[in-house]
Amino acid sequence: MTERSDVTARRSLLAVASAVIALGLLAGCSSDPLAAQYRSGDSKQYIAGDGTVTEISAENRGAPVNFTGTTDAGQTVSASQYLGQVLVLNFWYAGCAPCRAEAPALEKLNAKYTGNGATFLGVNVRDQAQTAQAFNTAFGITYSSVIDTDGAVQLALSGQVAPNAVPTTLVIDKQGRVAARILGEATAPDILDTLIGDAVAEKS
Repeated sequence: MTERSDVTARRSLLAVASAVIALGLLAGCSSDPLAAQYRSGDSKQYIAGDGTVTEISAENRGAPVNFTGTTDAGQTVSASQYLGQVLVLNFWYAGCAPCRAEAPALEKLNAKYTGNGATFLGVNVRDQAQTAQAFNTAFGITYSSVIDTDGAVQLALSGQVAPNAVPTTLVIDKQGRVAARILGEATAPDILDTLIGDAVAEKS
């Protein structure tokens, strides 16, 4: 199979798998509507997504994201420090059942891409640092999470491909732009793996 045929086959698989996932709605973490979430800055009102995958071609991506936050380990992080590599942002909180379900798959991908072009960073939308750390210990998560109870990171992304369900996973390209989003539980790790791999393979 040629390189072009291989890429075409992977894209076809991604499209079919995405459609299948979108047919199965997840149990909601909350049933509250989201219409005024970003206008109000309320990070408590979340629903679970349906696993819909959105992939954005390079020429159609928006401006680089810009955020600063403090992790559960007390370290300050900003979007700018990840430029030149792919950043995978996962929005979650400990009481969210789909977040717990996807955690092992996310950590497996984190291990695969650490040192290989991509970095994982969680964004905890509800918990305090101790709760986030306890979750990491329980599920074997080795990457840090920004404690975003004030909604700063969420608001920084609200004008682009908003993380308006929990969990949501965003793939940020090497230029700091949103390249893809999985809205809801990443039920098929192969899809997220493909999205990350495609972003890593792009020229800076």
